[in-house]
Amino acid sequence: MKLRLKNLGVRDYRDTWTAMREFTEARTPETIDELWLVEHPPVYTLGRNGDPAHILIASNDQVPLPEGEGYRERGGDTIPIIESDRGGQVTYHGPGQLVAYTLFDLNRLGIGIRSLVTSLENAVINTLSQYGIPSEARRDAPGVYVAAKKIASLGLRIRKGYSYHGFSLNVDMDLTPFTSINPCGYPGLQVTQLKDLGVPVKTYEVAITLVGAVMREFNYSGIDL
Repeated sequence: MKLRLKNLGVRDYRDTWTAMREFTEARTPETIDELWLVEHPPVYTLGRNGDPAHILIASNDQVPLPEGEGYRERGGDTIPIIESDRGGQVTYHGPGQLVAYTLFDLNRLGIGIRSLVTSLENAVINTLSQYGIPSEARRDAPGVYVAAKKIASLGLRIRKGYSYHGFSLNVDMDLTPFTSINPCGYPGLQVTQLKDLGVPVKTYEVAITLVGAVMREFNYSGIDL
């Protein structure tokens, strides 16, 4: 069973989300699973059952873009907030963060949502171990943590046995926008990234290791380009 890999580069969150939903609606039991790798311009996303109270600002016009990003949506200079259909609470995406979208057929893989989450967490944990970073998952708060600081977040949606959305791994980004939210709905939760842990790598470098870890976790035999 092969996995199709797509490197989308830097792409708007809403456009990517729309493409994921369209792919999921159109796929059949014969459709090859896909893993999409992407970086998003700065954006806050809130899960479908997320509590807006975890956004610690009155409106998105109070959160300026991180300096140097060069991103403007509709001519503005603030970070947009998008209500998504994924699970989970609020998170932040921005350049220097590797986002992996898992468009998988869970029935064909023979797994449920809990196994999907665990395997994705394990893929991140194994990736970090390649850089000498010990990390762990938490049963009460999905994601991956290094010394109690969150380095990877998960948010998924299952429709007709197919998954979409996925997870994000902080690599080399401006973490300041996280201070305007309760990350993943946890007040006071601190976040970290590979750069701050002494690993100066780029997202495309981490992606190579991460793709291999995902393939091993889900027993994919190879890459279909």
